[in-house]
Amino acid sequence: MASPKPRCSSFATTSRTHMRPSGGIIDDSFLTETKNIQNRKLSQKRKTLVSAEVPGAAGELPTQGAPPAGPEHRFYPGAEATAHQREKIRALEPLKAKLVTVNEDCNERILAMRAEERYEITMLKKEKMNLLKLIDKKNEEKISLQSEVSKLRKNLAEEYLRYLTERDARKILIADLNELRYQREDMSLAQSPGIWGEDPVKLTLALKMTRQDLTRTQMELNTMKANFGDVVPRRDFEMQEKTNKDLQEQLDSLRDDYEEVCKEHEILLQLHMTTLKERDQFHSELQEIQRTSTPRPDWSKCEDVVAGGPDRWQMLAEGKNSDQLVDVLLEEIGEGLLREKDFFPGLGYGEAIPPFLRFDGIVENKKPTKKDVVNLLKDAWKQRLVEEQKEKFPDFFFNFLEHRFGPGEAMAWAYTIFENIKLFRSNEVMSQFYAVLMGKRSENVYIKQKETVAQLLKEMTNADSQNEGLITMEHLSTVLKSTFPFKKEEKIQELMEAGGWHPNSSNADLLNYRSLFTEDEEGQSTPFVQKLWEQYVDEKDEYLRELKQELGMELHNEVTLPQIREALISIDPSLEKQTLNSYLIQAFQLPMTELPEEGEEKEESIVVQLKIALQRLQMIDIRRMGSREPEPAS
Repeated sequence: MASPKPRCSSFATTSRTHMRPSGGIIDDSFLTETKNIQNRKLSQKRKTLVSAEVPGAAGELPTQGAPPAGPEHRFYPGAEATAHQREKIRALEPLKAKLVTVNEDCNERILAMRAEERYEITMLKKEKMNLLKLIDKKNEEKISLQSEVSKLRKNLAEEYLRYLTERDARKILIADLNELRYQREDMSLAQSPGIWGEDPVKLTLALKMTRQDLTRTQMELNTMKANFGDVVPRRDFEMQEKTNKDLQEQLDSLRDDYEEVCKEHEILLQLHMTTLKERDQFHSELQEIQRTSTPRPDWSKCEDVVAGGPDRWQMLAEGKNSDQLVDVLLEEIGEGLLREKDFFPGLGYGEAIPPFLRFDGIVENKKPTKKDVVNLLKDAWKQRLVEEQKEKFPDFFFNFLEHRFGPGEAMAWAYTIFENIKLFRSNEVMSQFYAVLMGKRSENVYIKQKETVAQLLKEMTNADSQNEGLITMEHLSTVLKSTFPFKKEEKIQELMEAGGWHPNSSNADLLNYRSLFTEDEEGQSTPFVQKLWEQYVDEKDEYLRELKQELGMELHNEVTLPQIREALISIDPSLEKQTLNSYLIQAFQLPMTELPEEGEEKEESIVVQLKIALQRLQMIDIRRMGSREPEPAS
């Protein structure tokens, strides 16, 4: 029963030896010494067991807890503990490697955090030094101002003392002169007593009385000097008081400025901290966006897909943003699909279908080129301009196709032209014709734009006295300012840049003005005409924005006819009555005969939603007729 105790004690000893915190490394000499001790204990146990055996008891069963008898059943507790330790050491080797890896990662993170803290501490120290320098500078300015005030006070005291000295010297000099004059008169009287025709005794008496008066006066004068010698004249005192007050005000102002600067500095520090937080937040948001957002498309991949190859794609993509490039790509894809179609399905006879597309069945796709479509639309515009009896534009368009291609082919051409102008929105002629055809824009907008371009060309031709097709940049600027008197200077500058002017140009440089109004075979105009159209659209939007601002309403509010009339007159005082009435008719969709005159009671009952009114005005040719503020009469 005594043999298990040493075995358990040996296992506990070896376990404690294995779990010793030595950084994951066990010394071999320590293991060898432990093994030798256990072997010695085992030998002692064996000797004890051998000496305790009794002869004739070999056939008895061993008692509980005692090891089996015989050499083949002998127990070796020290060897098993050593093996168990070695197995545990092997099992803990991966944990040791993992601990080393975790230790290295933690050390790297600690070093990175320390580097970041050192950088922040360095930046804060620099900021502290800058603030200390600023405070020192303000203190130096304060000391400088105080020294200047002290110097001015000292100069004032010296000036006042010099003034007193000069005043006293002047009074003494005047007294000496008077004394000399009196003495001279006395001598002259004594030498020639017959000059005055008076008694010398009487004159002597008079002189004596006069001298007494002079003595009395001199005494009073001395008394006055004694009593009021230190008194400053009121004028000088007021002057010095004013100067002192001004200096005090300047000092107070500087002190207030200094306090204000200190407050602003504190506010700037707070703003700086807020900005740093926002910067960190934006940086994290940027990283999140960069991680999750979709990358920008590589438009160069379209070079091999678009018909015409890289050269044509470069021409199509020049000067366009991603949204415009998507439109170009859709047009190219749509053009290919459109050419693959041989027929179009009819849209039926519904009310929502335009009149020129009302047809049941299948119509043929004529497959014209873009050039053919543009030429056909130009011919339609020419016929529309010379038409005497004006009909609705969709009806005119279908009648034009019937007259051009015959009643049997008109519907096929109507579907073909409609699909083309609906697809090619980037083409000016097609997009404008589509907007007028679908009622999104009045045809007067297109007509007025063409008249403006023609007027510009006429003015430039008149400026070309030699009829060579060339004018100077100065003439171009003059023509633009006379044609568009209400355009701002930067708008005129944009038109000149679109026409070929650049900062290095001089007023004497010649310009081929006829090239500004040319068009390519697909109807695309020059950048000059395009810029003219863009400015017209921007000016119309600005005009309507001013109208909405003048009304001071939200888009969902209802507005009456008098309100729009007053707002239009307010933002454009030069607006003529006929033009104003045309705007009101368009905004409220009234016939000309039903438009009430100004001041009638019927006006208040005519209302419309502001959003709808602005959309209707957006469709027509609306523009400013004069400056908002009337010019004063000269």
